[in-house]
Amino acid sequence: MHDALLAEQRGIRATTIVTDRFVQTAKAMAGVSGRPEYPLAVIPHPISHNTAAVLRDKAEAAVQQCVAILLRQ
Repeated sequence: MHDALLAEQRGIRATTIVTDRFVQTAKAMAGVSGRPEYPLAVIPHPISHNTAAVLRDKAEAAVQQCVAILLRQ
């Protein structure tokens, strides 16, 4: 989150991928940094103990969200 916000401050489009369990924490960090509406790519929690197929699905969902955010769609 911190790195993405720093990149954005430097004019580099960025985003952050978080699991749904950490959305409120990420939003709080964004708010403290002056970006309360910062867009997040959100995937289901947890990541650990997922099968390869489940991780692949989560990764594909994250990529789709990231592309939309980075292209500002």
